[in-house]
Order: sequence, then C-alpha cells, then structure tokens
Amino acid sequence: MKAVGTDIGVLILRVTAGGLMLFNHGWGKLMNFSESSANFPDPIGLGSSLSMGLAIFSEVFCAALVILGIATRLASIPLIITMFVAAFIFHWNDPWAKKEMALLFMGMYLSLLCLGGGRYSLYKGKTN
Repeated sequence: MKAVGTDIGVLILRVTAGGLMLFNHGWGKLMNFSESSANFPDPIGLGSSLSMGLAIFSEVFCAALVILGIATRLASIPLIITMFVAAFIFHWNDPWAKKEMALLFMGMYLSLLCLGGGRYSLYKGKTN
C-alpha cells in the first residue's frame, strides 16, 4: 500500500509536467498552427505540418490527459518521444543548456510512465 504522500507527489508531478507542457509549449503551437506550420522544424523528415501536428497532439492532448490522470502511462509515451526528438535530434548540435529543458520533461514523463496516475486521477484503469 502506497503512502498518501506518494499519491500527492504523483499528483504534483502530473499537474506540473502536464500543465507546463500544455500552457507553455503546446497551447501556443495550437493557436498559431496555420501561421507556423509551414516553417515548423522537421527533424525526422515527416514534413513541417505533420511534425507540428504531432507536437501539438503530444503537448496539448496528451499533456491534458496527464494533468487529469486519464491513461497517464499511455499519454506519457508520445510526450517522451517528443522530448527525445527535441533533445537528441532537434537540439543535437546545440549546447547542453538547449537540451536541458527537454531532458527534464522527458525525465518527468518517464517517471509517470513507471508510476501511473496515482490515486488522485480521474481514471484508475489498467493504463493508470
């Protein structure tokens, strides 16, 4: 049986990681899709619009699921992939400081992949 403090810690982790991603990164991309999609970076060769669409999917939709604790483990996977691409492909030649934020987010999402959503989540199914 987990201690209440552990469940509160997972809640804080979910809301922090999901909220910062959604509001500081994903929301701006979503609101500016039509203006920015043609010039969005295409680090893995899928095309700028599709790359931006995938980033928006993970940074908005999956981040919202993480915040709410709905399918937390499943929702964290696209976020992990997005942060991996950001750190190790897009920022590959950049200094460490440019990779650091993506790596911090990736660490939080890897933790949520292992922990699940915790007691204070909206969905307590197998993926939580």
